[in-house]
Amino acid sequence: MAEAPLPVQDAPASRAGGLAIAAAIVAFGFLGSRLLGILRTVAIARAFGASPELDAYNVAFRVPDMIFQVLAGATLGSAFIPVFVRLYRRDGEARAWQLASTVLNLVTVSTAVLCLLAFAFAPLLVPLLAPGLGDDIGRNAELTDKAVFLTRLMLLSPLLFAMSGMVTGILNARRAFFLPALAPMLYNVAIIFGALVLSGPFGVNGLAFGVVAGAGLHLAVQLPGLARQRMRYVRSFNWRDPATREVGRLMGPRVLGLAAAQVNFLITIYFASKVGQGIISNLNYAWLLAQLPLAIFGMALSTAVFPMLADHIADEDMDALHNTVSRVLRVIMFLTIPAALGLALLRVAATTVLLQHGGFTAADTAVTSAALGFYALGIVPQAGIEIHSRGFYAMGDTRTPVLLAVAAVGLNFLLSAILWERFEHEGLAFAVSASAWLEWLLLWKAYTLRTGASALPDLQAIARIALSAAVMALVIAAGFARFDASGVAGNGVIAVAGATAGGLVYIAMANWLGVEELGEAVARLRAAVRRA
Repeated sequence: MAEAPLPVQDAPASRAGGLAIAAAIVAFGFLGSRLLGILRTVAIARAFGASPELDAYNVAFRVPDMIFQVLAGATLGSAFIPVFVRLYRRDGEARAWQLASTVLNLVTVSTAVLCLLAFAFAPLLVPLLAPGLGDDIGRNAELTDKAVFLTRLMLLSPLLFAMSGMVTGILNARRAFFLPALAPMLYNVAIIFGALVLSGPFGVNGLAFGVVAGAGLHLAVQLPGLARQRMRYVRSFNWRDPATREVGRLMGPRVLGLAAAQVNFLITIYFASKVGQGIISNLNYAWLLAQLPLAIFGMALSTAVFPMLADHIADEDMDALHNTVSRVLRVIMFLTIPAALGLALLRVAATTVLLQHGGFTAADTAVTSAALGFYALGIVPQAGIEIHSRGFYAMGDTRTPVLLAVAAVGLNFLLSAILWERFEHEGLAFAVSASAWLEWLLLWKAYTLRTGASALPDLQAIARIALSAAVMALVIAAGFARFDASGVAGNGVIAVAGATAGGLVYIAMANWLGVEELGEAVARLRAAVRRA
């Protein structure tokens, strides 16, 4: 591996510019989806509060969501894209489209079978999958019937998502990112419409209608992309095809990885329910806020670069893989480290400005912001996991990231069990972040052992970035974080002023320390201005 990452200006212009455009599009999609997700939560809370009908909806929502995550969700990206890209480059378009059609057909049929089974057994599944809520529902036949009806209604959504998820994988493999980025935003818009408009005449049923309509829009908006790619659909169910079997083999560990992510949420919910009323919601709000910088920077860049990593493996060019992963890792750290520190220090102001409206009280702000401070500490390792796990996925290794994710789940459970009683919500948030650090460090070490890449150049670059961010943090802590303001307006001033001052200090320090990623960002900005 080269001693330094491949600079943007030395890369082929088409690839460097293509990655920048793809990352911007994916970032737009992630940001829009996250912001609309927050609006969706606010809309649902405004329409239904914490009513028994909403409890029935939340229980019902879990059944179709689990079907999608366990089956269709496992095929996305990590399992399908590397195989598709390799076939497209080595064996031609016809062979690649045959694989895409076969996997699409098999996933759709398998999901339909699971949906039919869930439809038949909904009266048994509904109370079993949510024990805490199940007791209440069991005592109320009307709510039981409502939850079963909503489950059966929303079982249309995983079937639509199964097809839409495969279309997303196909388009991303062809480096078409705009429509897949737009799809989740339309999904959230449909649910918001259901909460604000359909809930009037239809009650909580209107919210379920919004879910199904959103899944339909998620699929419909991407279909023109397949037409532009001139996909050659084949009516094939040949599961014995070697390429199809390889996708299935890669799916297996990925299913466990998705399950591990769900278990992490369940661990937090389980212990949070013991802390007190409303803690689950407060932790959920804090998690959503912490995910904003992760989605914009870590997930966006990692998603955009994944097809390129698959290209490198298809070309058997390990040096290019090393350089690309290293370069993207540094860019992610350059953006994520200051964002995480800034959010942690300005957590009270950010929570107040974004959430303290209507039924969200100052007491909720105190609890949510306290958890947000610890969740923010996990933003950096989660961003690192995004890029290093995709390095493994591109090499066709889904097992290593999954095993380490399972180990992180074990640590999260252990820490949560130890900390929840004494440190309550803060202890639970800390447990999640600490387990993320363990997962990333072990994943990074495994990546260097697997590829022979040296971590030293990246560590040196990240050290300069961290030092710049540390100076920024001192300025924010001294001048803004401890300033006591009341109300949304006052905290808005603190948030904007603190973020602006911190950003300027960070840029100045990065320039003084010679952080290469700053120069790349400035060069790209100047090029954009010249083109404009």
